[in-house]
Amino acid sequence: MANQSLSSDDGTLAIQRQNPSRWRKSYSWLGFQRGYNVPLFIIFAGAMLGFSLARLEYLSWGSFSKGAAPGETYWYRAGHHRVGLLLHLGTILPAGIMMIFQFIPAIRRRAILFHRINGHLVILLIIISNAGALMIARHAFGGELATQAAVGVLVTSTTLGLILAYINIKRLQVDQHRAWMLRSMFLLGTIITTRLIMILSALVASKIGSYTVLMSCGELESMHGPGYLEEMYPGCIVNSTIMRQELKPIMADLFGGVKENIGASLRIGFGMALWLSIFLHAVGIEIYLSLTPREAQRLRMVSYERQLEAQMSNPGSAGLVVEKFGDAIPWQPYEGRLHSGSQLDTGK
Repeated sequence: MANQSLSSDDGTLAIQRQNPSRWRKSYSWLGFQRGYNVPLFIIFAGAMLGFSLARLEYLSWGSFSKGAAPGETYWYRAGHHRVGLLLHLGTILPAGIMMIFQFIPAIRRRAILFHRINGHLVILLIIISNAGALMIARHAFGGELATQAAVGVLVTSTTLGLILAYINIKRLQVDQHRAWMLRSMFLLGTIITTRLIMILSALVASKIGSYTVLMSCGELESMHGPGYLEEMYPGCIVNSTIMRQELKPIMADLFGGVKENIGASLRIGFGMALWLSIFLHAVGIEIYLSLTPREAQRLRMVSYERQLEAQMSNPGSAGLVVEKFGDAIPWQPYEGRLHSGSQLDTGK
């Protein structure tokens, strides 16, 4: 009989399909074919979704003023910094929620139109948010050069990554589209890791007790009012005039309960935390891509079949693949199609 003629490997695969484990049942409705992707999706997509939902209240100026670090609201009250803040928050928060749906396989297979429309909107929103981030980088948590450089690197890398992902999907190069979208979205998650590292650095700096940052008298005034300046920082007032651009050294202390000390403790480690987060996320996503070569090869075959069907030249390598720029051996398709059990994610 045909079923009895199956090899041991194929027979095992058939039994697994007929009797999926409880673990697989718990996630198969999302479309995941490999169990290792499920905890990764829960951790990273869940963190992005939770963070974005929690920060939606910041779209209200009152909520932002209450939740922002001490002194941060001073620069965002008016002018292009206020516009940049609104652009950034008003676009990146919806994008952070919408991008989750791009990585659910069931949606890619069964709702391809939604996947495409949602993907275009996510790319547009992120690019706008990047513009807003550049507008506020000068004063974000002090706006030191290290912070401005980190924001510039993050904006440039995510924007280029999205452009490369878009070009590749237009060329039906699905494997490279996946890689660049993963890189871009994972880098955008650095803001979450940055917050965690920033809090840890604030605790350490406060315990050491010898770190100080510079704050302007205008920032100090925004926290307490002019009466407090006259008493605690008399150098900020000259002839009854508040010298808002004057800088004062503030001790970093998260535990003392004084607003400017708390703000200083958070501000002092922000640039370091941002750079460290970029490094961790950039290395982390490259490790993941290196550990999933079979998935990349499967999608390369999907690209080959779709490009062949579209009568593109050099099918399988019509997009921006490494062979076009380096000395890699030209890619060759498998003989025939992939095994029917692999369930090609063609997006059709």
